[in-house]
Amino acid sequence: MEQEATYRGTVYPWQCDHVGHMNIMWYVGKFDEANWNLFARLGLTPSYLRISGRGMAAVQQNITYKRELLAGDIIQVRSHLLELREKSIRFRHEMTNAETSEIAALCEITAVHMDRSLRKSAPFAETVRETALRYLVEPVEA
Repeated sequence: MEQEATYRGTVYPWQCDHVGHMNIMWYVGKFDEANWNLFARLGLTPSYLRISGRGMAAVQQNITYKRELLAGDIIQVRSHLLELREKSIRFRHEMTNAETSEIAALCEITAVHMDRSLRKSAPFAETVRETALRYLVEPVEA
């Protein structure tokens, strides 16, 4: 299922390291922003998380760097839900150079739905599960 980008932005000069490309800390930050947009699409909005006392916690994150990004590059991230379980989800982000359409980095994350007061994993609400199932895609090889 083709989806709208979960993040769009620009690489600023101050995000680049001493060799001239975007430093890895900024890849992680941009992927994090994509996380929250993906979660909102699934019904895990800030309001839902506050009212329900729930939260999301990443338990595994793997990043593959494919092409460097330079100051001034326009980027976008598209996100794909790969797996939905009772209390966890696994998804993949693809960061591309919006001008060239080249994949710059891939990030796969497993996250757990949590009860914030108990500090334990908790099942997703049925409404979230129903919405998430519509976004579920087949995994794509890197």
